[in-house]
Amino acid sequence: MTLNQLTYFQKIAQLEHFRLAATELNISQPSLSRSMDALEKELGIPLFEKNGRNVALTKYGSMFLEHVNRILEEVHTAEQRMRYLTQEGGHIDIAYVSPLANHYIPHTVRTFLNLPENKQVTFSFSQAHTADLIHGLKNNLYDVVFGAYVEEQPSIQFTPILRQQMMIITSLHHPLASQTELPFSVLQDYPVIGYDYDSGLGLYTHKLYRKHHIKPDIVIDCPDEYSIAALVSEDFGIALVADVDTIRDAKIAKIPVANEELIHTVYMAHMKDKYQIPATNRFIKFIKKDSGLL
Repeated sequence: MTLNQLTYFQKIAQLEHFRLAATELNISQPSLSRSMDALEKELGIPLFEKNGRNVALTKYGSMFLEHVNRILEEVHTAEQRMRYLTQEGGHIDIAYVSPLANHYIPHTVRTFLNLPENKQVTFSFSQAHTADLIHGLKNNLYDVVFGAYVEEQPSIQFTPILRQQMMIITSLHHPLASQTELPFSVLQDYPVIGYDYDSGLGLYTHKLYRKHHIKPDIVIDCPDEYSIAALVSEDFGIALVADVDTIRDAKIAKIPVANEELIHTVYMAHMKDKYQIPATNRFIKFIKKDSGLL
């Protein structure tokens, strides 16, 4: 049974005439008759019976037509959706680490959607740690993700999009709050509020601790800068964090690290050799251009 046979059958049922159906379908009447003979033989049941010069559906042909109508309607819907995806419209599944949720992702996606060619594009949004983002990307859950760089992922294209300066933060009345800069080593002298260890910034900050040969007293791990800043502001500890929008209005002191510039880079990632619909390709190009880091 083929899609053509179902289309032919539906047209004959509508017109109740093989010759007229053949004309509309732009095939010869003998070819149409052979196709229906083969379909009836495959199904093992007659679909049509003669009615003068016309034909009529048998009882079983009417039953079959109900299924065929539904099947061809689904095919039509699928065709329309695929055309939509390959033209101006389309749906993009993105995911990102939580520090980007407050400003970067909403602002960037809205700016993209404001472009005339993207008015019909829709998005799904998810948040996760970088490891989960990469897993989802490789398993077709996401089209584009935003997080930390992950080594040994040859099938994934990583593009730098943001550079975040790392700062030491304290409460406003902490003994260190009035300092204009602080040595990295000060992080081993006070309790520290850290990032979740499995997050991109958690792995990055622990790498910095090892590089500077210190073992800070991390009293709690938090998922994002907002949570860290809230605890720091109440004097539960100090912290090393990325200077992001979510802590811009927090009641904390932000102090640069002395004698070095610590930069955490955020990346956009997508599969290298995987087909992307035009909307996704436009979004990737938009992010690259908007980042200004290339």
